[in-house]
Amino acid sequence: MSLPDDNPCTHCGACCASFRVDFAREELQSEGGCVPDGLAVPLNETLCRMRGTDHAQPRCAALSGRVGVDARCGIYEWRPAPCREFGLLAPLGRGDDACERARRRHGLPPLDAS
Repeated sequence: MSLPDDNPCTHCGACCASFRVDFAREELQSEGGCVPDGLAVPLNETLCRMRGTDHAQPRCAALSGRVGVDARCGIYEWRPAPCREFGLLAPLGRGDDACERARRRHGLPPLDAS
């Protein structure tokens, strides 16, 4: 399911370029899940991390485009649970605290002020 074009999450990407994303190993394609193995780094027997999210300036390897302008998740349909759960208020036109921190980090106004 894709988001409508007026949803801020369809073009923001601030969260994808702000936070580390760890998820259950079972979400990998090789383990029966949907997340492409090549976009993940194994951490231990139970956890993986989205490639690029542990850098000093995080940016998920699945993110394309410019943050705040035309960013897109290349695996939106197959993204891991933390990404699915992030910013659940954004479709309502406002972000949660983590969303607002990510947007601020990239010089973007809060969703309810944009």
